Amino acid sequence: MIETVDQLGNKLKFNSTPKRIVSVVPSQTELLFDLGLENAIVAITKFCIHPEIIFKTKTKVGGTKQLNLDKIKALCPDLIIANKEENDKQQIEELKKFCPVWISDIYTLEDAKKMISVLAKLFQKEFIAHKMINEINLNFSTLSKFSDQKKVCYLIWNEPIMVAGKNTFINEMLVKCGLENVIDDIHSRYPELSIDTLKSFKPDYVFLSSEPFPFKNAHLNYFQSQLPNSKVILVDGEFFSWYGSRLINACNYFKRLMKEINS
Repeated sequence: MIETVDQLGNKLKFNSTPKRIVSVVPSQTELLFDLGLENAIVAITKFCIHPEIIFKTKTKVGGTKQLNLDKIKALCPDLIIANKEENDKQQIEELKKFCPVWISDIYTLEDAKKMISVLAKLFQKEFIAHKMINEINLNFSTLSKFSDQKKVCYLIWNEPIMVAGKNTFINEMLVKCGLENVIDDIHSRYPELSIDTLKSFKPDYVFLSSEPFPFKNAHLNYFQSQLPNSKVILVDGEFFSWYGSRLINACNYFKRLMKEINS
């Protein structure tokens, strides 16, 4: 008997290592591939775009919050890997009726590393995960922070404007870069703001994320015109919000970003 506990404290038991996995979280799909589990993945979401070979070859079962439950059930998975924030709670409860669901809940870098470690143990991929976590630790230890803490507002959506609050993994990455999130409400993870409220924060930087809303140059020009005293920058949201193996390369991206900011 194989036992594991997900990040919500749910206990899961298996007679053998799961061999048919449905992953409904993009960053965790990429992690499974990098752990060497390509052949075990039977289905993914339409947003699981990395790596390309997985996106091209695996069955799609809808979006992260609009899953095709009947399609998933027909695939007869041994395990579904989900996330508390990214997936719909009601749909997850329905999935649990016919398949074990391992749910991650990630706010910090330590949470992310724990997720990698627990899943690797379940699939007997501890050696790969150990190397992965060591590399993540090493890379973050070499990340130099800003000498003077600058204030940033990180936008994830437009019309309405939505931003990443304090109690998020995105905030954790901002802090690792030595930046201070202007949003200090710990109770609202992704609050909506008016443009006037955004102006009132007087951020040094405004980051426009590539996901979930695909901010482009036209949006950059608009926000820069509204906040002339702030530096508005398009950023790669995957490096700020994907909490799997993409963390290995996150620091290299952050270093390039900080160099751009300081130029």
